[in-house]
Amino acid sequence: MNAKFTEIYAAADFMGPGAIEVPAYQTEILDLVQRRGIFGRRIKQIPATGHPSRFFEETAIPAPTAASGFVDPRNIVAPVVTPTRVERSVPLKALVAQINYNLFDLELGQQQSQFAYLQAKDLADTVDGVLRTHDIALWNGTDTSLSTSTTTQYFGAAGQIAAGGNSVTVGTSDSIVDAFKSAVAKMLANTSFGVRPTAIYANPVLLDLIDREMKTEFNVVLTTKEIAAGYSVKMLSTQAGDLPLIPEWTLSYTGTPGSGTAVLPAYIVTEDLIEYHWLGDPNPRVFQLGMPGSLASQYVAVKFGGVVVKGASYAHTQVLVDR
Repeated sequence: MNAKFTEIYAAADFMGPGAIEVPAYQTEILDLVQRRGIFGRRIKQIPATGHPSRFFEETAIPAPTAASGFVDPRNIVAPVVTPTRVERSVPLKALVAQINYNLFDLELGQQQSQFAYLQAKDLADTVDGVLRTHDIALWNGTDTSLSTSTTTQYFGAAGQIAAGGNSVTVGTSDSIVDAFKSAVAKMLANTSFGVRPTAIYANPVLLDLIDREMKTEFNVVLTTKEIAAGYSVKMLSTQAGDLPLIPEWTLSYTGTPGSGTAVLPAYIVTEDLIEYHWLGDPNPRVFQLGMPGSLASQYVAVKFGGVVVKGASYAHTQVLVDR
């Protein structure tokens, strides 16, 4: 058996009389990589009832009609009424990622003692990477049905709200602020459901357009409110009260704003009715696999669950802004 060795040569930046300069690096790695969105941290986290996770929705209370409910008080004939309930479900999906550590590289790093924290950082970053993909898919997952899965991804909240049918288009010359206020007022005017929206999510570019319009058209500066520790957003006054305008980088837009062909989506949502049904644990779990013949340490991060937008047809509204 012939053993094979790899020759490693040191690289010098400069060699001269009395001086040899070798590469050296700062021990901290610049890391401003975009990680989590705010949406996934604000919606409800609910243990799944099974696969799929099931629940019931009441769409009408047992109420008589005006014609049958009012009767002669001396000749009472009561109409029979029944509640209307619908069975709903959300399929669970699997999200995984694996990172491998080569034994040689690990021991070399330990012996150099330059990036001693790197193994732990990369494992934590892998978990963050799973959560980043999760947060993007919470809005933009490509599945198209909660009853019959069409892809392995979530049925994103944006798709569920759009499929619900509550959608408003704001023309290039229309007021964005007026459109949002009008959409919220119509949600509150619903005679069948007690709707109470709690937030507006949009790309920061669209929220900047709203801010500019308030300053230009109404000479008003939007107030701010802290919605999470160290996280403040601006508020829009509506018939549902002051709704937070939450910037969400995961909500992309098409075209170039100002060109007349850009479409910037926003979502007026009732956050209490948006749930993530998890299996095992709401956070990603990390498992270490057995040592293979290559002597590489293998770790797998896994997350099981699915997102559901309850009341998608009445408690939430999609707003498409053309600019």
